[in-house]
Amino acid sequence: MVLEVALIDVLPGHEDAFAAAYAQGHPVLAGAPGCRSVRMTRGVESPTRFVLLVEWDSVEAHEDNFRATERFTTWRDLIGPHFAGPPLVEHFIDVPA
Repeated sequence: MVLEVALIDVLPGHEDAFAAAYAQGHPVLAGAPGCRSVRMTRGVESPTRFVLLVEWDSVEAHEDNFRATERFTTWRDLIGPHFAGPPLVEHFIDVPA
């Protein structure tokens, strides 16, 4: 399992519209093969900053089953107009305790 972390800054005044677009697009992302869970969080101190957390079976599941498909285009068309700049997206793996 890998965790996709996307740091998303939205345009000031677009916070509610972005959240509504996320709600509309959530099934598109969550329904991608290999997607295990999706969660969006919003900054308390920085309310225009959102963090998207997506658990994938693998980086390839994210890249091949979502980013390279029409699902990504649909998702990006919904949320992209609210971006203040390109999101910072990285993948992470668990560190054993």
